[in-house]
Amino acid sequence: MTTGDLVNIHPTELKFPFELKKQSSCSLQISNKTSTQVVAFKVKTTNPRKYCVRPNTGVVLPGDSCNVTVTMQAQKEAPLDMQCKDKFLVQSVIVSDATTSKDVIAEMFNKEPGRVIEDFKLRVVYIPANPPSPVPEGSEEGNSPRTDFPASQFDDHVSYYELPPVREREILVSRTLEETNEKSSEAWSMIHKLTEEKACAVQQSQKLRQELEMLRRESSNKQSGGGHSLVLMLLVGLLGCVIGYILNVRT
Repeated sequence: MTTGDLVNIHPTELKFPFELKKQSSCSLQISNKTSTQVVAFKVKTTNPRKYCVRPNTGVVLPGDSCNVTVTMQAQKEAPLDMQCKDKFLVQSVIVSDATTSKDVIAEMFNKEPGRVIEDFKLRVVYIPANPPSPVPEGSEEGNSPRTDFPASQFDDHVSYYELPPVREREILVSRTLEETNEKSSEAWSMIHKLTEEKACAVQQSQKLRQELEMLRRESSNKQSGGGHSLVLMLLVGLLGCVIGYILNVRT
């Protein structure tokens, strides 16, 4: 447990069972240590696109606690040695008794004279979803990998970013899906139209080929291609246009 003058944070590490292409969640509890003060909190992270936090802001009444769920999006590949560099920052500050979760804004956590902001920094740890069988003590294979987290990782140069509100994230995902469905519908409509035009062009081409063959036979029998030669040339030109149109449709 990490403790300060205002709140207690438990646990001190965010441990995610890691499995490729599957979401994973863990819980975080924020407890108000004071007996008379309302405390507001905000959760930030170094990688906001990777995580969803419910709630990422809120208030905790005196002596009460709030459970926060952190969800990691499905990952396509595992990091080297299963070590994660992502970190979280939990900030807390005293607010007025009338403050509600909807009233919490980013400006409340700006460091100003007379305002005390408590910062709690948490690291992310990956736990294999299917851990190997335990190895007897004393063997080299049983030694756990070093999990010490250098203090330099928590220096002032680490940048923490605001997490978007959950509702805004859900709206954004919904809009993206709607736009994708609309574009897919338009694409299928265009494909259907082009397919019909292609089939019609093929039928016309076949019909013209048949008529051309008939004219060739008649011309050969009569051996007078004067009038028929002109018609034949026109049909050949028309057939070339149709074939060119079919090639354009296919491309």
